[in-house]
Amino acid sequence: MLSTAVYPLLLILSLLSQTTRTIERSFFEDRPELLHSVFTEGGRINISLPEPISFSDQVSSDQAFFVFRRLRRTYATFEFYADSESPILARAQGIIFKARWSFRNTASNDQYVFQVFFHLKPARRPPGAGRSLWQITDIRAERL
Repeated sequence: MLSTAVYPLLLILSLLSQTTRTIERSFFEDRPELLHSVFTEGGRINISLPEPISFSDQVSSDQAFFVFRRLRRTYATFEFYADSESPILARAQGIIFKARWSFRNTASNDQYVFQVFFHLKPARRPPGAGRSLWQITDIRAERL
């Protein structure tokens, strides 16, 4: 009986792993279009990023894409990886994926490190055309 309960959990973790890899690739390769494929459809995304970015708002997925595209022009990522202690935290309303983002300002060469929290919820409809089973509804960061 226990083995049949384990398979759905392993499937969920596998599908979640695909989403977290997409997030990691998006930041590491400075490709906001990959991140856009994981944004919630038809809803709003809460984004809160501290200094030096200083952005906090509730935006559509397209607006969020433009925010991250603009960030790519100013900042270059040199590290992005899942938190080693507890990269995934289960919550009643979804999953929180924690990561560390190290980047530099391309003009001044100043370097910054953020701890970033991505709130992921199951997609409202089946994925298609590059869409994920999990979607980002919230991105918050704190400077380390």
